[in-house]
Amino acid sequence: MKNLKLMTIAALALTPIAAQAKLNIVVTLPDCAALVREIVGDKATVTTLAQGAEDPHFVTPRPSYTRTLNKADLLIDGGAELEIGWLPPLVSGARNRNINPGGPGRVSASAGIRLQGVRTGPVDRSQGDVHAAGNPHFLLDPLRGKAVAQNLARAVMRLDAGNASVYQQNLDAFIGRLDKKLIEWHETMTAHKGSALVTYHSNFDYFAERYGLRVVGQLEPKPGLPPTPGHVRKLVPKAKAEKVKLVVIGSFRSRRLADFLAKQSGATTLALPIMPTESGGAQDYIGWIDRLVSEFDKALK
Repeated sequence: MKNLKLMTIAALALTPIAAQAKLNIVVTLPDCAALVREIVGDKATVTTLAQGAEDPHFVTPRPSYTRTLNKADLLIDGGAELEIGWLPPLVSGARNRNINPGGPGRVSASAGIRLQGVRTGPVDRSQGDVHAAGNPHFLLDPLRGKAVAQNLARAVMRLDAGNASVYQQNLDAFIGRLDKKLIEWHETMTAHKGSALVTYHSNFDYFAERYGLRVVGQLEPKPGLPPTPGHVRKLVPKAKAEKVKLVVIGSFRSRRLADFLAKQSGATTLALPIMPTESGGAQDYIGWIDRLVSEFDKALK
């Protein structure tokens, strides 16, 4: 009888701990993290590795990242080889088999998403920092963002079935807000369909595709290689011929050569966050896309 009482007390003591345990989710990039937070609310802990003001291709690994990954129940990466230069060593050092590629706690946001620029032929370093699996900046297209949110919700519900109904409600509420904004954004950007852009990198290709903008050149001579004055000078006649209105760069980039091209071609430089950041009130996904649409709209008028 005494042993039974002790077992009952022990069970009761453990119950609150189990009830309060939260799914520990680590996300490589702020854009994916913004979607995950919409889904999980306060039912899970979400930690982001890269910051919004960093180039996601070249994130500086920190020792704390390995410790964070060691405790992760779920690791969500962007996929399409975006983090290939810095994530694999961190995962290897974390010694958490669940988050290894193919493990039950590993999900790529790009899974099942139609990507631009998928290479079918040989790829080598002479072509620059080419992503053979496709352009990994797909979350700048809010319709693809909607599909990613639905995929990530299924992954979270699989690991935490006890809160599945909450996650589904959160997802439905997010999709409802997003669908309303999709109509608004489409109406706003329709007036600018066909406008020509030069971009620094391929970050804005999905946004341009969604809203009918034309990317006619890039400041990078090859993907991942910094712009050179010679390459940018060669872009000037093309930018003039195509009547380029905007030279679009990530806000963490140097403006010098972008401003040169804009001045020489009669365009305007537009520096924008390529991921949600803490500045400008764009921490959430919808707020981030809303800011992009607003900035493009003002610059193209």
